[in-house]
Amino acid sequence: MGLPRFGPPNPNPKAVVGDDGETKKTNRVISSPNLYVANCGPAVGISHDAIATVFASFGHVQGVYAADDSGARVIVCYDDHSCAAAALTALHGRPCPQLAGRSLHIRYSVLQPSPTTVQSNSIQVCLSASETAIPGLYLLPDFVTPHEEQELLAAVDARPWISLAKRRVQHYGYQFCYQTRNVNTKQHLGALPSFVSPVVERVSSFPNLNDAADVSLDQLTVNEYPPGVGLSPHIDTHSAFEGLIFSLSLAGPCIMEFRRYAQGAWFPKPGSSIDTEESENPEKCTNFSRRAIYLPPRSMLLLSGEARYAWHHYIPHHKIDIVNDNVIKRSSRRVSFTLRKVRTGPCQCQFPQYCDSQR
Repeated sequence: MGLPRFGPPNPNPKAVVGDDGETKKTNRVISSPNLYVANCGPAVGISHDAIATVFASFGHVQGVYAADDSGARVIVCYDDHSCAAAALTALHGRPCPQLAGRSLHIRYSVLQPSPTTVQSNSIQVCLSASETAIPGLYLLPDFVTPHEEQELLAAVDARPWISLAKRRVQHYGYQFCYQTRNVNTKQHLGALPSFVSPVVERVSSFPNLNDAADVSLDQLTVNEYPPGVGLSPHIDTHSAFEGLIFSLSLAGPCIMEFRRYAQGAWFPKPGSSIDTEESENPEKCTNFSRRAIYLPPRSMLLLSGEARYAWHHYIPHHKIDIVNDNVIKRSSRRVSFTLRKVRTGPCQCQFPQYCDSQR
């Protein structure tokens, strides 16, 4: 469930592993089933699965996690201390043929207790859409495979990005104008790119859809979020998009929060940005319902009905998320694919109090 909270490795590796390769224990070293492993990871072309396979030779591996944002250091977690000690003795400071011959630098890492206090405005984070009790909200984990995830990321990284204030974007089908929060239907950019075709085909069989024929998506926005960057509360403009909104999360996790305001929607001033860290409580309003959901990498979120038209959604501007007492560190990047249908007629939804066309 995301990245556990680990302490730094012991600063003196010789106190752990002697020159003769034997594990040394002193009163300065805390033995642990968790190992800090440097010089391997996705940044140097070695997947977490490959690392887990090598370390599984010494015992059951509970998980492999990013140790930091570098992509070249990981935490390997075993069931017990003896497995970690065996792996450390065998692999520390030696080239590993199964990991491209890289010399691994390994130390013990100690799991830290969860914080005893949580921010006063914290909220219980749901792990499934049904827990939120928001009508029309659905979440499918593992919507794409890790291999498909890498192919999608490679496809967008091969294309030019547009830099905004705090993130980068790409638009396909129609370009979204952030100043007007709308699209110009007269400026068609062409069909959606072929690399997203498998995803579009797969959403047509998404559970809980009343009519698969309604899934005629023609607009794609790709967002890249660095650590700590989110979105301020907003409802995707009723007059710009109709029907369903799909959002695929890639490369990193995040928390998405939802708010339904008692007096209806609030509309930002023209030209304002949803990138800003402005107050996440618009117009000082405190009368709202609030929910939160954890979006793991490769998951697909569907906003339909009330969830799409009546609830503001946003991503808090945090580098660390707390999910039910677990500390989850945002990765070096999160990339989302948001698929929508550009509106061709007036909005006829059942939530006019949240509709920008009713102002």
